[in-house]
Amino acid sequence: MIPWLENAERFPPLELALREPNGLLCAGGDLTPQRLVTAYLKGIFPWYSPGEPILWWSPDPRMVLFPAEFRLSRSLRKTLRNKDYRVRLDTRFKAVIEACARTKRKDQAGTWIAPEIQAAYIKLHELGYAHSVETWVDDRLVGGLYGIAIGKMFYGESMFAHATDASKIALAHLVRFLADNGFGLIDCQMNTAHLASLGAREIPRTEFTDHLRRLTATPPLCGRWAADAATRDWN
Repeated sequence: MIPWLENAERFPPLELALREPNGLLCAGGDLTPQRLVTAYLKGIFPWYSPGEPILWWSPDPRMVLFPAEFRLSRSLRKTLRNKDYRVRLDTRFKAVIEACARTKRKDQAGTWIAPEIQAAYIKLHELGYAHSVETWVDDRLVGGLYGIAIGKMFYGESMFAHATDASKIALAHLVRFLADNGFGLIDCQMNTAHLASLGAREIPRTEFTDHLRRLTATPPLCGRWAADAATRDWN
């Protein structure tokens, strides 16, 4: 059994999270901005299927990407040198989260990004916490990602690609942007081969929360991010 949260209750200690399924901590509560920000500050995130109660997770170990460890493959570097795309920040957040929800994924029957999740994160975007990184070709949104920024910590949520390498292009620009602005860590939540191929790795939850306390205590990059990601030298 896991604890059931009423709306005003606090999250239980992370040590109570289940080992199987890894990281399931509690259920219930709500998706208000205050609840979500409190969760992220503690290293907790919501993840559940439509029709289920809200489920809250804090897996151990935790998949993360240190910006300095981002693995830029030769083929991706070649793609990044292509001038036929633009990367923009925070210009179409709603379109990005909707595209992430619609995109079919291997071994997944449906999406966890239900309408109430979309509404909650759009509200966080309006408050300056949630951000989108968007890949554009010929004024068409072809890929991107979204996540949460608190202090100098970025929590990746989901990405999509409707063109080859479109999500990887967005991630590469995000990593550079975060490094330039003093961010220390990207939370990837769960271990996947795709993330590992880009340089992400697992660390113990205790180490992850140590990073959280340090990075979220630093001044934030407030509000919406500048729209155009500057052209980079990817040599």
